[in-house]
Amino acid sequence: MAGVTDPTMRRIASRLGASATVSEMVTAAGVARGDRETSMRLEHAGEGPRVIQIAAREPKEMEAAARCAEASGADWIDVNMGCPCKRVTGGLAGAALMRDLNHATRLISAARDAICVPLSVKMRLGWDDESRNAAELARRAEAEGAAMITVHGRTRQQFYSGRADWRAIAAVKAAVRIPVIANGDCAGEDDAVEMLKKSGADGVMIGRAAMGQPWIVGDIAHFLNSGERRAPPTLAQRAEIALEHLEGLVRSMGASAGLRHARKHLAAHVDRSLGPTGADARRALVTTESPDEAARLIELIFLKRQSAAEQEGMAA
Repeated sequence: MAGVTDPTMRRIASRLGASATVSEMVTAAGVARGDRETSMRLEHAGEGPRVIQIAAREPKEMEAAARCAEASGADWIDVNMGCPCKRVTGGLAGAALMRDLNHATRLISAARDAICVPLSVKMRLGWDDESRNAAELARRAEAEGAAMITVHGRTRQQFYSGRADWRAIAAVKAAVRIPVIANGDCAGEDDAVEMLKKSGADGVMIGRAAMGQPWIVGDIAHFLNSGERRAPPTLAQRAEIALEHLEGLVRSMGASAGLRHARKHLAAHVDRSLGPTGADARRALVTTESPDEAARLIELIFLKRQSAAEQEGMAA
């Protein structure tokens, strides 16, 4: 997820049991510029397969982005044909490619021919409900050498409204022999089980649900592999994870930029852990201009409540 799955977040999720983590989308334009943000997105992020996602609108651009990703050490490369963002689709990339499957096929071919590592393709169900063509795009991707397909169970025009249609992903699974991964609205272990049942997919991908709780990916993987649920992290452990994320971003991006980037993650940590009761603390955390103050607030918000909960438990 662009602007979300930075290297520190991926490193944390990997350490906490994620089977694989995927980089923020790398554009051909960013590769050509060689800017700091692109370099950060290409950065290695811990254990497990190193997956780099690329996006482009022309075959030559796709070829350049794929080669750069492979040269930076990708274990496999994912081609984005599902991003609904207007800035991406307006440039005829991301989900806009589902409006022209011939052009999408040329881009997949260009990426596949440029690299030696495995290639996967991420898509939506289609551009809109009148053109749900994910199964056809998946067939074409497989014919061009793609090793895996990921499908978000919405059309581009839905953006993130309503609920993902997990049953619709079954048509993609039936159309190809390569593994299919289901994506969209998986918020926990029970969702993952239902998603696999309805879609027939081979695995699940977690997106927005990992914000503020990067351990959820490992929790789901553990449950699917063992049938056992892991205990949720304590407030003290959540504080350590939030601090690690903040410190990693400040270290890699600098104090000001790192703190700005961290705000959405820190807000999500508070929301996930405290809900409405953390509103005032959340406000203070996302408005401070000091990384040191943000760190102090994290400790105050989480550890104070951890201590209070422990004392309450002893009193009971």
